Amino acid sequence: MIHSIDLFFQGDSHTVAAFVVPSKEGPILIETGPYSTFPALKAGLGELGYELSDIRHVLLSHIHFDHAGAAWALAEAGASIYVHPVGLPHLANPERLLNSARMIYQERMDTLWGEIRPIPEAQLKAVAHGEVLGIGEHRFQAWHTPGHAAHHIAWQLDRDLFTGDVGGVSIEGSLVAPPCPPPDINLELWKESLDLIRSLNVEKLWLTHFGPIQEVNAHLDELESRLEAWANWIFNYFKEGKDAESITPLFVAYVEEEMRAKHVSEELIQKFNLANPAYMSVGGLLRYWKKKG
Repeated sequence: MIHSIDLFFQGDSHTVAAFVVPSKEGPILIETGPYSTFPALKAGLGELGYELSDIRHVLLSHIHFDHAGAAWALAEAGASIYVHPVGLPHLANPERLLNSARMIYQERMDTLWGEIRPIPEAQLKAVAHGEVLGIGEHRFQAWHTPGHAAHHIAWQLDRDLFTGDVGGVSIEGSLVAPPCPPPDINLELWKESLDLIRSLNVEKLWLTHFGPIQEVNAHLDELESRLEAWANWIFNYFKEGKDAESITPLFVAYVEEEMRAKHVSEELIQKFNLANPAYMSVGGLLRYWKKKG
């Protein structure tokens, strides 16, 4: 059985999740959320009958703060942290990651993400593409799935797949949106990752933003279609020489207008703005087109 914990990011429900899988070796945690939501994580574990110290294994999809920001606190409680090899050094020494984030979030850093501390390398476990982790009676297979981030893993457990951000964002059954923050967005790699996911023939996707999806192929098709649409929209302004400052308000309006046309409520638009701020995708997609020349 898989349990979802709503982390109530910035006080709002259905924006960021963590997942718990019970096992003979104790509960396995997939994603930690940011440290700013750590009280909600502890409370959610408590409702399932667990203490923080019961968590011995933490599986991360990638090292962005909304997915891994509290990993250090789980490590301090004794857990091993499983992560992509590219992401591991940044968890051991997060200074560069923090400096980059401060340039984007500035005075909002603490409010959004909370404290970040280094994790001892002895507790960090790099996981290869296709590697299988046997934990208790479970076998988790790690699939390296770049496109959103170079350090991204989708974790397969039988016919379930924990998709991190490569599987997109979908809140309360509404439309599917691609999170495209800088610096690693790569459309070609993302499409290859979606093809890999399709080949796994899983029955359910577990989105960090937010929750289980059963219509797997329809979800992936919509994600790929909107990823292309967003990238092409940005490209039209990029080839005109527009910069991020001038594009951002136009893109935010474009995304919100599309949501309203799809009958997404204002309340859900607010949740999308927390889970996947449209303004972040401008920088990521512009960087992608600049790299392509």
